[in-house]
Amino acid sequence: MKIVVNTRLLLQGKLEGIGWFTYHTFKRIVHSHPDVTFYFVFDRPYGQEFVFGGNVKPIVLFPQARHPFLFYLFFEFALTRFLNKTKPDLYVSPDGFLSQRYKGLQLPVFHDLNFMHHPDYLPSLTAWYYNRFFPKYVKKAKRIVTVSEYSKRDITQTFGYPENHIDVVYNGVHEAFRPVQGGIATNVRRQFAEGAPYFVYIGALHKRKNIDNMLRAFDRFKETDSGGHKLLIVGASMFGSSELRKVYQSMHHQKDVLFVGRQYNEDLRKIVAASKALLLVSHFEGFGIPIIEAMQCDVPVITSNCTSMPEVAGDAALLVDPSLVEQIAGAMTSMANDRKLREKLIENGRKQREKFSWDKTADLMWSSIEKCFI
Repeated sequence: MKIVVNTRLLLQGKLEGIGWFTYHTFKRIVHSHPDVTFYFVFDRPYGQEFVFGGNVKPIVLFPQARHPFLFYLFFEFALTRFLNKTKPDLYVSPDGFLSQRYKGLQLPVFHDLNFMHHPDYLPSLTAWYYNRFFPKYVKKAKRIVTVSEYSKRDITQTFGYPENHIDVVYNGVHEAFRPVQGGIATNVRRQFAEGAPYFVYIGALHKRKNIDNMLRAFDRFKETDSGGHKLLIVGASMFGSSELRKVYQSMHHQKDVLFVGRQYNEDLRKIVAASKALLLVSHFEGFGIPIIEAMQCDVPVITSNCTSMPEVAGDAALLVDPSLVEQIAGAMTSMANDRKLREKLIENGRKQREKFSWDKTADLMWSSIEKCFI
């Protein structure tokens, strides 16, 4: 069997949500199915760490798909030519991009449909491209994989795609995320938070992540905070950072917000594990991986009461309306001052996290691949 996989988001030192999904899922699938030849399609030079086995053939196609015009050239011409030449049994796209011009079997992963509901969260040309082409991809898909029951319902309601052709494949969590002991936590706070207890946010500084209300809420929380808490923001800037800068500059407690940039591996794990609580109060998430990363570290969570986040968090988080600054601030106050509440959420998190692992993700993804041939 030959399977072509779109691996353009396996970027050295720059793995984000979909990149991590691709990495952990297909690393396991490649190892579990040595009889299958996998063609990994990149749009730029790749790292050898992404060639997971001798049954992987890495391919670099041109041009680099970094812009809507280049998306079209890459997927409709370069990729289509390669698929027609290779004649694989299946083309799998972890970022959802398909080829309209290719007539073979195609399996996309749609992580969420935020671009359909909130096109203003993206640059206008990118939003136009997604809204024009993803409905076409739905018609080309043999099946669709998505990462939550919420997204499954959303795909059916938005596109009229049959539910029995959509497979829910939850994200997993890296085994490196685990609790830290007191001494290590103290050192992490000294290194990253000036020795203070802190809340942590992990992710891009993207408009849909609701960073502006998170900052407003933290400012409100600090008015009565007696514990000297900081807010650590871990991630690189994306769209809307100029608006975010205005909110940040207007804060009374701006010195207590620490931007530490992207962090990886051991540092990221320690930053999460040493925190008082994780904040993920997005307007929209297809899943929300940081929620389960925090649970793995015995860290309680404050997250939104909308889209997929209640499904992923279960009863192991405080749920808030992301549009209500007072609610977010109140949840921070509860987390900072109520030890029994934190302990209850941590215990609930230990049960909830058992639902998620990359091994389960890989098994479910392979099951969806097999269903394409039925």
